[in-house]
Amino acid sequence: MIKRFFIGFLILFLISCSKNEKPVVAFYYWKTILKLSETEKLVLKHNEVAKLYIRYFDIGQHPQTKEPIPLSPIRFQDAVTKFEIVPVVFIQNKVMLSPSLDVEDLAQKTVRLIEEISTKNKITSQEIQIDCDWTLKSKDNYLKFIESVKKLSGKKLSATIRLHQVKYFKKTKIPNVDSGVLMYYNMGAIAPDSLNSIYDQKIAERYLKSLKKYPMHLDFALPIYSWGIHIRNQKVIGLRSKMNVAELKRDSNFQQLSGIFFKAKKSNYKNGVFYEENDLLKMEVITAADLKQMAEELGENTAQQPKEIIFYDLDEFNLKNYEKNIFEQVISCF
Repeated sequence: MIKRFFIGFLILFLISCSKNEKPVVAFYYWKTILKLSETEKLVLKHNEVAKLYIRYFDIGQHPQTKEPIPLSPIRFQDAVTKFEIVPVVFIQNKVMLSPSLDVEDLAQKTVRLIEEISTKNKITSQEIQIDCDWTLKSKDNYLKFIESVKKLSGKKLSATIRLHQVKYFKKTKIPNVDSGVLMYYNMGAIAPDSLNSIYDQKIAERYLKSLKKYPMHLDFALPIYSWGIHIRNQKVIGLRSKMNVAELKRDSNFQQLSGIFFKAKKSNYKNGVFYEENDLLKMEVITAADLKQMAEELGENTAQQPKEIIFYDLDEFNLKNYEKNIFEQVISCF
């Protein structure tokens, strides 16, 4: 009797431990040239990062023929053989919307180019990830494409999943992949108002309860980037990357109007972009408090513990906006 009790207790203990196992830290790398800075290397080492999700290329449309073409394939200047590499391919949704798309041909060319890049750089990968914000109108082509890539590559396949695809999965369908990564950012419209398009807790609330009903395992991608929304005459004219509030405060060409809005005091160039006098920059940032709140929300609403938290994206400019142990703090919320 005592022996049975002990065995039962041990089983419950092991199950409890497995549930409480923390996810690991991983990163997306989204630059066209892979060269790690010392800061980036230190962050990877400090967080014992074993896995990098590297954007290999985008797929867009030829401006004249509208045929699918690869865009900005990555070039490696550093060896990454000590990491597990997951090639990521971003596909513009308009490619999948094309009624004349040869899905099988696109899948063959996609797998071939992934293999060429990996072979050239001595990378052996066990997984491929496809990143596409597919819609109801593009889902048939997209789902066929996923099937073809999985069959042709013979590798584990993952796909990025957006919040609307979680809530309405019976309509948008679920791609036949081994796992998904929920992109927990880019939630709102890019607009001249005061709302944050990267993360909006009120928008997130509309979708969070749907997570427990989603039938596929999800890991989570969280944002660590910031950008400026360039506004002229109350209209958005562009997104300006690699910007933060501290930098703009130091720039004598700009005047801070509020916590997030800056005005060009005179016409000037910044990072190769022309700003007319009175142009506005609306800064959208993700704070450490935002990241922890996002993690807590996801942890409370997920049916299955994530295995990975993937931060977007690995870039010294982004990393310097956070304290050293921010990534440990985030995964401790799960």
